[in-house]
Amino acid sequence: MSAGRPLTRAERKDFNRAEHERKIKQELIAQHGEDLGTFYAWLRIVNIRGTQAYRAGNTEFIREVTLALHNVYNRHGR
Repeated sequence: MSAGRPLTRAERKDFNRAEHERKIKQELIAQHGEDLGTFYAWLRIVNIRGTQAYRAGNTEFIREVTLALHNVYNRHGR
């Protein structure tokens, strides 16, 4: 965790976000199994981060996610 010092506010925020995402992933894997749970966790986390990026005006993140989903669809959806 920390190297003998208190975490800064930014470090604490990053740590809490990572813990929250880990918890989401564990719950979805427990509920749906390894493969489907991992995919659902990815979708959920990307949804959260995409909403944050949209509010911040970062459209590049949304483009990258759209491309990734399109690639998954092309690989497995046909």
